[in-house]
Amino acid sequence: MSFLGRIRNSLSRTKQQIIERFDDIVARADAPQQRSRPVDVDTIDALEELLIMADVGVGASDRIVAAVKQQAGSGPGLRTLVKQEIRGMFDAVDRPIAIAHHPKVTLVVGVNGTGKTTTVGKLAKLLKSEGAMPLICAADTFRAAAVEQLEIWATRAGVDMVRAREGADPAAVVFDAISSGRAKGRDPILVDTAGRLHTRVNLMNELEKIRRVASREVEGAPQETLLVLDATVGQNGLTQAREFMNAAGVNGIVLTKLDGTAKGGVAVAIANDLKLPIRFVGVGEGIGDLVPFSAEEYVDGLFEDNW
Repeated sequence: MSFLGRIRNSLSRTKQQIIERFDDIVARADAPQQRSRPVDVDTIDALEELLIMADVGVGASDRIVAAVKQQAGSGPGLRTLVKQEIRGMFDAVDRPIAIAHHPKVTLVVGVNGTGKTTTVGKLAKLLKSEGAMPLICAADTFRAAAVEQLEIWATRAGVDMVRAREGADPAAVVFDAISSGRAKGRDPILVDTAGRLHTRVNLMNELEKIRRVASREVEGAPQETLLVLDATVGQNGLTQAREFMNAAGVNGIVLTKLDGTAKGGVAVAIANDLKLPIRFVGVGEGIGDLVPFSAEEYVDGLFEDNW
């Protein structure tokens, strides 16, 4: 199955929750006698309730409803309007990362339990399959189990890993990884950092030290800082994201466990509220179950009238 088809399939639980009601709303709004008229209040209320239920969020829901109110009756049907508005939110934040200096350094950050370490392994596998030669850096030196887990994923991905003893300075491990990457021609460097809450000042300061060391070794590094969010926690993940954005320079999101939730609409809230692009989504537990995000496939997966 293609990457795009896997995103579509991963949304099945969210779609099952909303699609019948959404089809009813569309049928009501797009009935021949209604097409040239403004959308009625009951239809608007039903649409707003459905969007909130899918965890799209209040801000994005308000924006979608406002667009429907403004444009309905003047051309495209309601389904098309909703899909266009959501695609527009993703398009507005989909900015490429300029890499002027190599190796590229990607920090992977987040709280424990989001799938951060497994994401690093899956990302290494994906990038290698695309022809890159990634190197994993085990910068979570606080938990021996984290390094051991990452080593298993690195072996499964078929990539090298730089590690240090338990309790070593994480920034020093990043320095060693960049040096090793240069010497061996490895690019990008994927840095697994310790899981941390944004309230742990010492750990957030450590993250800033890692960033300083990376930028000293490679101009512009870390070029990418990916925050791993668990889709199953829905809107609660946005609070975490805002704090990491302020402290860690996050410029992209990895949304994990999309296949295990009926709250798949949270991706819309991420784009609308955080103004951050979703780079990858987790669609399963296997090493090949991390795929590049596609706004087109995501929107079709949620709101298409058939599969």
